[in-house]
Amino acid sequence: MGERASVKRTRTEPHVVVLVGATGDLARRKLIPGLYHLTCSNLAPEIRIVGTSLDDIDTDAFRKLAHKACHEFSNRGVSGDLLDAFVNKMAYVPQGAGPDALASAVRDQINELDSEGSSQVRMLHYLSVPPKAAMAVLETLHQADLVQHSRVVMEKPFGTDLASARELNASIHKRFDEERIFRIDHFLGKEPAQNILAFRFANGLFEPIWNRNFIDHIQIDVPERLTLEGRAQFYESVGAFRDMVVTHLFQILAFVAMEPPTELAPDAIGEEKNKVFRSMLPLDPRQVVRGQYRGYRDEPGVAPDSDTETFVALKCEIDNWRWAGVPFFLRTGKGLAEGQRIISIAFNEPPRSMFPPGSGVGQLGPDHLTFDLADVSKMSLSFYGKRPGPGMKLDKLSLQFTMEDNTHAGEVLEAYERLILDAMRGDRTLYNSAEGIERLWEISEPLLEDPPPVRSYDLDSWGPNAIHQLIAPRVWRLPFERVWRGKT
Repeated sequence: MGERASVKRTRTEPHVVVLVGATGDLARRKLIPGLYHLTCSNLAPEIRIVGTSLDDIDTDAFRKLAHKACHEFSNRGVSGDLLDAFVNKMAYVPQGAGPDALASAVRDQINELDSEGSSQVRMLHYLSVPPKAAMAVLETLHQADLVQHSRVVMEKPFGTDLASARELNASIHKRFDEERIFRIDHFLGKEPAQNILAFRFANGLFEPIWNRNFIDHIQIDVPERLTLEGRAQFYESVGAFRDMVVTHLFQILAFVAMEPPTELAPDAIGEEKNKVFRSMLPLDPRQVVRGQYRGYRDEPGVAPDSDTETFVALKCEIDNWRWAGVPFFLRTGKGLAEGQRIISIAFNEPPRSMFPPGSGVGQLGPDHLTFDLADVSKMSLSFYGKRPGPGMKLDKLSLQFTMEDNTHAGEVLEAYERLILDAMRGDRTLYNSAEGIERLWEISEPLLEDPPPVRSYDLDSWGPNAIHQLIAPRVWRLPFERVWRGKT
């Protein structure tokens, strides 16, 4: 039975999760607590975990690490009895022990599940390792005979340019069919990102105006307050564009810009996303601003003459019927004034104003539909309305919705939890494809071959001053004065 059919099954098979990089930061902060929550919520099937990494520890030490990680990083209550039961089903094999030791540990866990009456046990390999280590891990899985009936989840970046992406995909495809490869982007696992699809395609109000005739421009803005946080070795090899834009922001752009899929299914949604990528024009280096925060070169592990960008803002265009002539402005960077995840849809202003001078119309810019992609999903629609009282004075008003207003808000899964569960079910809807990744590197080639020089910017700012020329005569949506109304 194929992967497409497996998505529609009502029952997901029990799984042995081989967690590669099991003692690393991502595993401790997100993956182990996430698997614990999935087990407690009964959303996932029966799970056994085999951890492996370069650390030469034993199973007892790994169980203690997992126990501490769940207490330290879970954002939900932790039950002592449930946690003990969860960690006691874990095993650990140092990578230095070789493929046979890993195969034996996985086989023991499969036998444990078989003894509970499971008809078939699947394997999910989560590669929480740098991309340069991925192929060695896949070779180990092959030597351990753990490839058949298994799926693999891979972390970004998926290459650093078109040539490396093609080489990486070709190497992976020697061991795994495309349908069994899950290239993870945690942005797409967030509830607010998925709400874009519901907002657009479940309502008759907005989709008719979701095009070049009514929309002036779109901004996708993901500033970060954090700096390197000790990740110089990784960051020096990628920079802001490779780390964030290709992997995250372009994927969000596809959700905003895609055509309605024929059905809410992985193949149909994936095809519409890839159509967006095929329609994107190659990036023009003259429409890109690269920045580096002052003090970056003094960070441990950073070269004194480093040209790596910690900030990037760019203009991109989609050359199709719906979006021709509508610019998309993307911005992300480290050490900025605020940490935000904002999508702003700016609508066209009226062609002519009948309101008298001084009324206030037009002074606060166009009407905006704003998606806040923070963990607590929020949306707002701004518009002009009359100020109460005599005369015709206009103020900017807004309609707002927050996920906290929904009675089902407590059922939200964290991004990694949702995506791991989808991988177990064989659902690739929120995952990246080889075709899409390679196309994005293809349109990025002009920028990678001829990058503009990095410009310095201060910490706690919004980036280099050149960003204002990039978007002129428009203005950046962030920073803006807006107060999200809480529950009353």
